Amino acid sequence: MSESAITSVTVRIEGRVQGVWYRGWTVAEATARGLAGWVRNRRDGSVEALFHGSTASVEAMIAACHVGPPSAHVLRVVVSPAAPPQKGWGFHQLPTL
Repeated sequence: MSESAITSVTVRIEGRVQGVWYRGWTVAEATARGLAGWVRNRRDGSVEALFHGSTASVEAMIAACHVGPPSAHVLRVVVSPAAPPQKGWGFHQLPTL
């Protein structure tokens, strides 16, 4: 796959990731990387995100999710292939699911 390839993935981040500014951090990081998609809290305590953009940028974002913002304690990141976002370009925070 070339660096210009486009990919979409969903990512579920588990650990101490709610109440530590994980969603806000994700919006800032994804936007800085030129990614489209969304991030939201889940009722089970995890954070879920959809990243869409260049394969290199998506991979860099996934790597960053393993660390997260300073107050987070990430235990696990699960990545799955996904369809591109349906709401156009940009990165958004969605309500809890």
